[in-house]
Amino acid sequence: MKDFKSLLKVEFKRIFSNSVLMAIFFGAPIGYGILFGFVYQQAKVKDLPIVIVDQDRSPVTDQIIDAFIANEGLFVKDVRPTSGNIVAEMPTEQYAAVITFPTDFEKNVLQKKHPEIRVDLNMANIVNANTASNHINTVLMTMNAGIEIEGLKKQGMHPDQAKTSYESFKINFNKLYNSTGNYVTFMLPGILAAIMQQIIFLAMALAFSRDFEDGYFGDLIKNHKSSLYLIFLKATPFLIMLPFIWAIVGSFFPYFRITADIFNFPMLVLTILLTLASMAIGMLFSIAIPSQLKATELLMVISTPAFILSGFTWPTAAIPEVIASVAQFIPVTQFLSAFRKIAFYRGDFASVSSEITMLVLIFGVAFIAMVFLLQFKINKTAKKDAVVLDA
Repeated sequence: MKDFKSLLKVEFKRIFSNSVLMAIFFGAPIGYGILFGFVYQQAKVKDLPIVIVDQDRSPVTDQIIDAFIANEGLFVKDVRPTSGNIVAEMPTEQYAAVITFPTDFEKNVLQKKHPEIRVDLNMANIVNANTASNHINTVLMTMNAGIEIEGLKKQGMHPDQAKTSYESFKINFNKLYNSTGNYVTFMLPGILAAIMQQIIFLAMALAFSRDFEDGYFGDLIKNHKSSLYLIFLKATPFLIMLPFIWAIVGSFFPYFRITADIFNFPMLVLTILLTLASMAIGMLFSIAIPSQLKATELLMVISTPAFILSGFTWPTAAIPEVIASVAQFIPVTQFLSAFRKIAFYRGDFASVSSEITMLVLIFGVAFIAMVFLLQFKINKTAKKDAVVLDA
């Protein structure tokens, strides 16, 4: 135990002497968490710029334009009689949509000729396009109903009867699990989990590869030739520090008012399993690849697309089966799948049993491979040192 404590002090000194590692390990989750939290703090996309081309200039189109102006999601940048050169304006103005009222629009409405309003959506940004489309559709459907009901009333129909005649049925949307459509609640948990996996990968990639490069590995195995002993020695500093990092990450949820139930026992188990699985993979790479640069580069290849492949934002069913199958072996994929079930649907252990099983499997396979590979390298290095001493 005395030897372990002295070696542990050396490990802490070696870790804290690496300024790059410290910047990544402590700076990334805090810095990125604050950065992305404030990026999505508005929670909803608002004031999307649109252009209205009013070729009719009638009281009806004026009424519809006023409704667009009153909509919080849209910002009427310009109302003009002709389209002009909108194509030339797009690189600087980036309008979300162009709405065109044709000539004689009011006349055709009154004559029941069903004139067409043209809506040109800017699909370069799909999030903006979908949001703009929803707001535009809401305004136009509301105004369409209002105009139809007013027409029936002018024909002498009672207001209540006119409303009933137009509405064959009602639709009531009840939004569940992030009912406000808060973008922070939607995006930030997934981003934070992906960042945590990445920093654990990168930190553990240096665990043994640095020792191989600077020769410290030879000193380590002089008195301790057990791979389990060395793995525990290398993992202990991070097992001590990571709970503090996770606590900071968890504090972003109440700070940014993310309505997700994360402070519970199932989530604690998932967090521990994500940590252990990520540590095992990172340490395995550091043993298999005795180069800090190559180990970190290869782990970056895994971690960079992990968030996209996880199915957190883009549904797994829409990802090619081969790619989706590979993604199942990335810890954050399992974590985020289970996270949504627990944090939003308030599921229990039974609902996330498949994800827990997969995380345990990932950790177990990586850990066993790590133990055997490290023991092989210990024996190989010890044998080499013995040959040198005999010579």
